[in-house]
Amino acid sequence: MMPIFRKKRRDTLNIFQAIIMFSAWGFTTVIVSALFLWLGYDLDKLLGTSPKFMLSLFILSVIGCFILIYQEVMKIIKDA
Repeated sequence: MMPIFRKKRRDTLNIFQAIIMFSAWGFTTVIVSALFLWLGYDLDKLLGTSPKFMLSLFILSVIGCFILIYQEVMKIIKDA
């Protein structure tokens, strides 16, 4: 009877760890996107372009974060 309880507890802890990890990825996505937006804005202001750099760097940051999240999910699925 005890091993079942321990297994359920371990599964619950793994779920909480996954939730915390994805929350951290959400925070990271927001911070990186804001940083790339700011960098693109400064580049556009320096070069006198329309928001080309700002939008392209923002899209690049979002795609990059989603690729990293996808790789992390695939690693978790492989380990499970």
